[in-house]
Amino acid sequence: MNKKIKPTSNTMWSYISPKKWEISLGLIVKLIGTVVELLLPWMLSVILDEFVPRGDLPNIWLWGGLMVLTSLVALVANVFANRYATRISRDITIRVRGDLFRKVTSLPQSAVDRFTVPSLISRLTSDTYNFHSMVDRMQRLGVRAPILLTGGLVVTTLMEPTLTLIFVGIIPILALVIWLVSSNGVRLFGVSQQKLDHTLKRSQESMNGIRVIRALSRGEYEKERFDIANRDYIASEKKATLVMNISSPVMNLLLNIGLALVILIGAYRVNEGLTSVGTMIAFLSYFTIILNSLMMVSRIFMMLSKGTASANRIQEVLDSEDDLPLLDIPTVEEEGYITFDKVTFSYNKGVNNLEDISFSLPKGQTLGIIGGTGSGKSTIVKLLMRYYDVDEGSIRIGGRDVRSIDPHALYSTFGVAMQNDFLFSGSVGENVDFLRDIPSEDIARAVETSQSSSIIEGEGYDRPVAGRGQNLSGGQKQRLYIARALANTPDILILDDSSSALDYATDLKLRTHINKNYADCTKIIVSQRIASVQNSDLIIVLRDGKISGIGTHEQLLNSCEDYTQIAQVQLEGGEIYG
Repeated sequence: MNKKIKPTSNTMWSYISPKKWEISLGLIVKLIGTVVELLLPWMLSVILDEFVPRGDLPNIWLWGGLMVLTSLVALVANVFANRYATRISRDITIRVRGDLFRKVTSLPQSAVDRFTVPSLISRLTSDTYNFHSMVDRMQRLGVRAPILLTGGLVVTTLMEPTLTLIFVGIIPILALVIWLVSSNGVRLFGVSQQKLDHTLKRSQESMNGIRVIRALSRGEYEKERFDIANRDYIASEKKATLVMNISSPVMNLLLNIGLALVILIGAYRVNEGLTSVGTMIAFLSYFTIILNSLMMVSRIFMMLSKGTASANRIQEVLDSEDDLPLLDIPTVEEEGYITFDKVTFSYNKGVNNLEDISFSLPKGQTLGIIGGTGSGKSTIVKLLMRYYDVDEGSIRIGGRDVRSIDPHALYSTFGVAMQNDFLFSGSVGENVDFLRDIPSEDIARAVETSQSSSIIEGEGYDRPVAGRGQNLSGGQKQRLYIARALANTPDILILDDSSSALDYATDLKLRTHINKNYADCTKIIVSQRIASVQNSDLIIVLRDGKISGIGTHEQLLNSCEDYTQIAQVQLEGGEIYG
């Protein structure tokens, strides 16, 4: 995608802000645990410098007990804060993922085409996980790391100002390294997620075409294609991670140099009597705390870079337009129930895929659409269902422009069966009903009309269906697609090349029963077969997105050369007309 990703704004913050008081409570508890933890090295230095030299066992036991108690308080506070952060981040991510899924299902087809399905899947899974990790870890480390760092520096300054100057010289260099590395993090992780989208796309294509791949012995070729995409993703992820991880070795180097200087200078100061052994032990403990806190800061910037890149990708979807906007277009009084009025459309807004399409179909009649591959047959269906908006002209149902009809009301008008539709893992009855609570008598009529009765013989509607209908033949799947389209008794039935896997006798029975049992339904049949459309009240012949012939079967045989040629080819192939 070439569209520029916008920076994270109030959209993502709106998911976090309702939890601000809970987050604040968790951060306060985390603050208490962290501050208490900072007391431990100081308490140890008091024991070593004040009580051990005097052999004061009561105070040694007392302060030792206080250290144990302090450790328990720090442990309980940190465990509570971490569990609290986990629950909060989980709740926030559930909302984000739920809203993102609802947004994806409401996107107009043009937006889905722009994002691509693999990218949307990646945003629903990988990106929401990265966002979850960022919110979770920021609650855990966002307070702990800065408090340990600043608290450690304050305490060490009070204890040993001279040795603290070593930190003062090192920290600006570390800050510069972290800033330089993190400034590229969001961009690099954004590129990495786009590469992941491409890898998912390759995987999805191979999974969907696994049967064809095996049949044509192209397994090795597909593996190579996937390996190329996978290596590309790994390379981009590796580059982003390596850049972000530069800070760790640099930090270790500088801090180890600082540790060596602290030990050397500290040993000299102890030898000269300028400081005590207990103070040096406490100072080294604080040095370790500061070291760990700086490593935490490095991880925070890495998580922020990755999480922000993912949040941007999530927000890009959330900020996109919902279903195509409703327009205020007056209703037209006309005889036709479905009307295309000088419709022109282009997917890429360049070459027209449909041009000057006009026809009118009365309610209850049947429209047949036939033409060669890429002639625009399915595009007419997509425009009628308003998957896309026309570039010119208008499409009306019952005199109402489809752009003025509420999407839910519009979609409930249709019953649709596509050539390559989908079936989910469940039973035959569940697939036909499709969670619509359709009365059993309507389901039975749809199954009988679609010639699917043989599918349920023996096991009935409980017959199991594997995911994507893997345990059914092509013809059985298409009949169930049609049964599902008929089950809700639609006003408009669309059969988009959905009987291509049926034999001619079954196809004839299917059309006969539809005309008998759903006489009031307006039907649109898209097909490559003249046999499937020849009894239609109106037939449209398409060529290169334009109407090359329109009329009945008999009229087209006498007036449309394209239709006549198709008829001759299919007749020579022995096609049976019904």
